Amino acid sequence: MIPVTEFRQFSEQQPAFRVLKPWWDVFTDYLSVVMLMIGVFGCTLQVMQDKIICLPQRTAASNQTAALPNRTEPEDVSLLAYQEMTGLKTDLDLQQYSFINQMCYEKALHWYAKYFPYLVLIHTVIFMVCSNFWFKFPGSSSKIEHFISILGKCFDSPWTTRALSEVSGENPEEKDHQKLSASRCSISVAPEEKVTLEKTQSLRSIPEKIVVDKPTASAMDKKEGEQAKALFEKVKKFRLHVEEGDILYIMYVRQTVVKVFKFLLILAYNSILVSEVQITVKCHVDIQDMTGYEDFSCNHTMAHLFSKLSYCYLCFVAVYGLTSLYTSYWLFYRSLKEYSFEYVRQETGIDDIPDVKNDFAFMLHMIDQYDPLYSKRFAVFLSEVSENKLKQLNLNHEWTAEKLRQRLVTNAHNRLELQLFMLSGLPDTIFEVTELQSLKLEILYNVTMPASVSKLEDLQELSLYQCCLKLHTTATSFLKENLKVLRVKFDDSRELPGWLYGLRSLEELYLTGSLSSDVSKNVVLESLRELKCLKALTLKSNLAKIPQSIVDVSSHLLRLYLYNDGTRLVMLNNLKKMVNLTELELVRCDLERIPHAIFSLSNLQGLDLKENNLRSVEEIVSFQHLRKLTCLKLWYNSITYIPEHIKKLGSLERLYFSHNKIEVLPSHLFLCNKLRCLDLSNNDIRFIPPEIGVLQSLLYFSVNCNKIENLPDELFFCKKLKTLKLGNNALSLLSPKVAYLALLAHLELKGNHFEALPAELGGCRALKRSGLQVEDTLFETLPSEVRAQMKTE
Repeated sequence: MIPVTEFRQFSEQQPAFRVLKPWWDVFTDYLSVVMLMIGVFGCTLQVMQDKIICLPQRTAASNQTAALPNRTEPEDVSLLAYQEMTGLKTDLDLQQYSFINQMCYEKALHWYAKYFPYLVLIHTVIFMVCSNFWFKFPGSSSKIEHFISILGKCFDSPWTTRALSEVSGENPEEKDHQKLSASRCSISVAPEEKVTLEKTQSLRSIPEKIVVDKPTASAMDKKEGEQAKALFEKVKKFRLHVEEGDILYIMYVRQTVVKVFKFLLILAYNSILVSEVQITVKCHVDIQDMTGYEDFSCNHTMAHLFSKLSYCYLCFVAVYGLTSLYTSYWLFYRSLKEYSFEYVRQETGIDDIPDVKNDFAFMLHMIDQYDPLYSKRFAVFLSEVSENKLKQLNLNHEWTAEKLRQRLVTNAHNRLELQLFMLSGLPDTIFEVTELQSLKLEILYNVTMPASVSKLEDLQELSLYQCCLKLHTTATSFLKENLKVLRVKFDDSRELPGWLYGLRSLEELYLTGSLSSDVSKNVVLESLRELKCLKALTLKSNLAKIPQSIVDVSSHLLRLYLYNDGTRLVMLNNLKKMVNLTELELVRCDLERIPHAIFSLSNLQGLDLKENNLRSVEEIVSFQHLRKLTCLKLWYNSITYIPEHIKKLGSLERLYFSHNKIEVLPSHLFLCNKLRCLDLSNNDIRFIPPEIGVLQSLLYFSVNCNKIENLPDELFFCKKLKTLKLGNNALSLLSPKVAYLALLAHLELKGNHFEALPAELGGCRALKRSGLQVEDTLFETLPSEVRAQMKTE
């Protein structure tokens, strides 16, 4: 015999799968077990007991023959009794009876009466397979197993409960206001209405509200936070994978349709054939040659029991079928390929939980039939707000206030600076470092500056490098009043934060990135008119013209720095409107001539035209109208000569002609007698005119990397010189008059042809070994007392 337990594999699933079995599937599983027992019981009876018992049925002739001995009177009463007890003789032995029973069972008994138990068994097994086929099908079972695994972890995660209190406590002031309003409303409501409200309150929402108002979750440790973070990533990937198709929904619909069809089939043919199960069966088989009879009267020993079992089976099938019809109604009447978390959003306060579709939605509908709490707790891991709160919590665990203080450094502007690189957010602990003056955020995405930034009363400088920063309303107000310096580095102009245009206390603005998003080079930069205190503006971009937004601040802008990526700056007329500029830098703008608009800037004090394409600077004569111009930088160009008009720039104090192609120095250059810094390095100069001695205010002079062979003695009459760079030339002798330079602190002589250094270098009392750039072997040619003097710091 086959025990019932052998059929458990058709219906038994992993215990975790029960969450995907609604009440109707559980009910039909129990019905299937009962029907299975009916089938197994019937099969057992078929095997263990005689199926049919037959007796020969005499014809009229045989009855007469058999009756002849009865006409004689019995000799005594005992003989008569014996004849009555023995009945009619058939002259058949046991083997013949067995043969007759088997033949009549096969020929005369209706097939339904013979195979009823087996049909029950087969139909029930099919029902069991249909009920659980989607758990076994390869295309759906993997998704189900993955989903159940994630669901269990989400349900048991400490963050599931913690998130409710974290999100709901996001705005304490608003929460208190709501509580106050609710208390006032409760006072004004009549007692009868209060009773009504209490009765209509959703019981399902009560547990969640208790959790929100009185969080019982203990503080999460770092390990639990990392596990919850991993769960968020798994849920995201699983959602993307499952929402692409609807194979689970299709498989469940198909197996339900098969069950309904099977139910109708069973009900139809069983209702018709159940009457064929009869106790008495007439049998006619042509076996007279073997037994002497061809008509038999048979008794189906299990007919009565099978008839009752069949009616009972039909009742169970009817109940099973009605349940399947209800399942079909549920499948087709409701939109199971879409799932809305609206009630979860209302009860938990997590407003950004997205609705889902396809197989993801279908599984959530199935879970709701088991227990709606599962989908409610699972929804926490679909919320971006919840994920951000978790990231924030993990950040706060990792970046404590003490750790942040250890990373504080003093930047070039003498401010205490903290740099944060590639973090998932902004740690709340940063606002405990109240001494912070400069904050540098690099490669941080979707970061929100909370209202607690107002605790950083000393914060004056903010740097954002590939960082999308949003501001809380209070944070915006704080930065408007306190921020002095803002640096923003971006890839696209759309990444520029909109709040920067309202920083009315901002004094310095640095923008690095593409401001021209199309071929026409239209600049995407909103008006800076609100930046009333802006003094310095630096743009490192690809400008083809001066943006109008810069002109909006021309009345108070003092320093403008434009660094192009090699794009030619062709439209400079707007420069004429910036009459208050004191410093102007046009770097890598592919300029071939000095722009005439510059000559209108009467307040200009410094001009830098570095890394352009200047070859001739004849326009330099127009600089004589710029009475305040003290610094002129024409370095890193292709200038071949210095025009004689340079002498008219009498106000110049710093002049840079390095990295050009100048071969000859005009004597008129040294008529700019206010020069304090003159850089002529990296050119092709072979001779320095003796007129250099006129520059009595000269502090810095560099002719590195030229072809100079001799130095004029007049050079050493510039007694205020502190820095003299003569490296990488063709010098072979250093004049003893170098001792006249008593203030000289830095002297560079490397890369020349000196054989020895003059002992008069000892007269340069400010010159130390660290300030003397010379080969060690050459330094050893100095007298020992001079060397000792220089080594003394």
